[in-house]
Amino acid sequence: MSTATAGSAPRTRESDPAIRRRGGLFRHRDFRLLWTGQTVSSIGSNVTTVALPLVAVAVLDATTFQVAVLTAAAWLPWLLVGLPAGAWVDRLRRRPVMILCDLVSAVLFLSVPAAALLGLLTIGQLLAVALGSGLARVFFETADQVYLPTLLGPEEVPEGNAKLQATQTASYVVCPGLAGLVAQLAGALTALLLDAVSFLVSAACLWRIRTVERRPRRPDGPSSLRREVAAGIRFVAGDPYLRVMAVYGAASNIGLVGYQAVLVVFLVRTAGLPPGLVGLLIGLASLGGIVGATIATTLARRVGTARAMLLAALGAGPPALLIPLAGPGAAALWLILGGVVVSLAVAVGNVVKGSFRQTYTPHALLGRVTVSMQLLNYGTIPLAAVLAGALGAAYGPGRAIWVMTGWLALTPLIMLTGPLRRRRDLPARPD
Repeated sequence: MSTATAGSAPRTRESDPAIRRRGGLFRHRDFRLLWTGQTVSSIGSNVTTVALPLVAVAVLDATTFQVAVLTAAAWLPWLLVGLPAGAWVDRLRRRPVMILCDLVSAVLFLSVPAAALLGLLTIGQLLAVALGSGLARVFFETADQVYLPTLLGPEEVPEGNAKLQATQTASYVVCPGLAGLVAQLAGALTALLLDAVSFLVSAACLWRIRTVERRPRRPDGPSSLRREVAAGIRFVAGDPYLRVMAVYGAASNIGLVGYQAVLVVFLVRTAGLPPGLVGLLIGLASLGGIVGATIATTLARRVGTARAMLLAALGAGPPALLIPLAGPGAAALWLILGGVVVSLAVAVGNVVKGSFRQTYTPHALLGRVTVSMQLLNYGTIPLAAVLAGALGAAYGPGRAIWVMTGWLALTPLIMLTGPLRRRRDLPARPD
């Protein structure tokens, strides 16, 4: 349960509107703590995406298949427990759930260097760590989506999402290189130790938040987990806005993850770029995500939230066709141009969609609605990677990346099947 610091009374978001008047979210103490904790945790998590496979390869001499299974294990919990996790989160206060997930993740990642020091580290333990941390991530991300609207007012949620998205995108750009640098200088196990510390910092920041979170209201009448999960699915399936966004997100992820899965192989073997340059180019191509998260709220305010969603879909689609044009010399600029536009548009769409879902969905259903959409979106990630890999093996990485970006270019048509094309702004609440 949230408590105030010694000598002060508990504060709710509504009881201190002066914080917002004096300088927006930069002056919002509790949001700063949430933002700091999530930024540090995101840095650690994105270091782990490189460090954990490096430990498997460098310390345990793992096979390619074992490394692939290690990556898949981190996403598997979304398919196994994603839907019931949403129902459980809707029954509980979210901040304690997030703190517990941080602490569990810290212990899991600390266990790896500890086991290595004792000579007990195995591939089985790494798989258990990947699976356990993936499970904690399901609950943390679901609780986080529901918690932000309790910390901020409806008018502040878009700005909060934009700031969180910007720092998260920056971590995607910076952290793979940081992981490689730390692993090179101090070893891959040290990089995992950094991730464990990041989760402890996140938990400490969440612990210091003063805003009192109300206990979720229990549903009237008899209830069951299955019935509560079904209510979230029905809400998404029956709502014309969320339904289209969920289908579009799943379809676009097939193209996005698909081309990214073969991008490195394409750039090195087909485009003929030196391996040392590939990481730099991919990092530069991702910088658009930081810009997109920064301008998302301004764009939505000026052109309308519904139109911003449509523009984001268009920006994340056809411009991807520039990426397969990449080659040696000046032709490498096609990758940067296409990647910057796509990542910018994806970030804008994520901010607008996330803010809409958080303020539009009845709060008692928000956890279940969030995971219902994420299950569909994340469920396509392993499918896309396998499909792109199979196409690359059969026809070469060049043709595979053309197929994936071609698919991505067509996905904006899905957004035109719903009511967004007839509106300037998304509605504030369901009809």
